[in-house]
Amino acid sequence: MTPLLVACALGIEQMALRSGRGAPGPVRVLRTGMGPRAAEAAVARLLGPGGVPDAAVIASGFCAGLAPGMHPGDLVVAEETRDADGTTPCTGTGVLVAALTRAFPGRRVHTGPLTGSDHVVRGPERAALRASGAIAVDMESAATLRTALCHGPRPVAAVRVVVDAPEHELVRIGTVRGGISAFRVLRAVLPAFYEWHRSLLLPRR
Repeated sequence: MTPLLVACALGIEQMALRSGRGAPGPVRVLRTGMGPRAAEAAVARLLGPGGVPDAAVIASGFCAGLAPGMHPGDLVVAEETRDADGTTPCTGTGVLVAALTRAFPGRRVHTGPLTGSDHVVRGPERAALRASGAIAVDMESAATLRTALCHGPRPVAAVRVVVDAPEHELVRIGTVRGGISAFRVLRAVLPAFYEWHRSLLLPRR
């Protein structure tokens, strides 16, 4: 059975994902460290010799929302990831959206391009990224998926939880409340990831 690798950057993200396992499955939650270079190195090590070379890969964790009206705790399912090194299409976006919508009734699930950055994005830079068509930004997803595909063809996806949005920036009052909301959502995403993973194993008609 093809294993599932869920990659995240931060210890708090790894804690949320591990504590929220809702179903059995061949899954590994990998903490890569912060930033694209750390993500590349960690994913390359795990998918290389002696690791799990055939794993399906999901990049997950928190992100900054770029679209007006986004709130902490909203979900982002990437149709593709982008950064300075190129664009990576994602696999099975519709399956993930449907699974997350069922898992989180009433919570918004946004789909679109997820862009990568090597630093925390604020102010005018955020508006420029939004103008490019991206709906959210993080530092690791694009590097994670690109590196995974460099080690062989496989299903890849990115699912992020908004912790920082245009009307709810991290520097503002209410950050803690927004962070708690995002943490609770991240704890509950794994069953949807399992559903996506199972769908990859079904025979195609």
